[in-house]
Amino acid sequence: MEACDLGLIGDASSTHSLPTMSGKHTDLPTIDSSTMSSLFDSSSNFTIIDCRYPYEYQGGHIQGAINIYTEQGIQTFMESRLHSTKNDILIFHCEFSSHRGPKLMRFLRSMDRKQNSHRYPELNFPEIYLLDGGYKAFYQHNKVQCNPQAYLPMLHEDHSKDLRHFRVRSKSWTAGEKRTRSRRVIRSPY
Repeated sequence: MEACDLGLIGDASSTHSLPTMSGKHTDLPTIDSSTMSSLFDSSSNFTIIDCRYPYEYQGGHIQGAINIYTEQGIQTFMESRLHSTKNDILIFHCEFSSHRGPKLMRFLRSMDRKQNSHRYPELNFPEIYLLDGGYKAFYQHNKVQCNPQAYLPMLHEDHSKDLRHFRVRSKSWTAGEKRTRSRRVIRSPY
């Protein structure tokens, strides 16, 4: 049974400090928009990681969120916090928290486990969450906590060129480097 299933944070040292809910990604601790909103009035240290493409982020984002949309960006973020003594709560999201946010959240957890394999189960980022419904759901209920107070969908027609550019960069998850594919040869049985 996973620590998440028991209500424990990633290193199993304590329970989640935020109320979690069942979401689309059952392996990821998930919070709702009202929980996210209430963090602004709390004394909790938290970092919001917006995994949408830069044009989406610039079109409106949660106050204080940082924009990271590639694995390289996550690695750079982790390196910048390597010697930090404060344990921030990390909250990931993308437009709907369906694909990009969960994928980068899992990548961070995987890299954190790898970096700390010599001292398992300790982690540099033990408490991470996914924002249910992503930016779209948060924006619908909390516009005043967004900057600017706007929502730009990924598929907005004015940004089709941007979408192609950033999708190529993030699809490879190596900021534009191309992967090689092996081809399978199918031989005829005749």
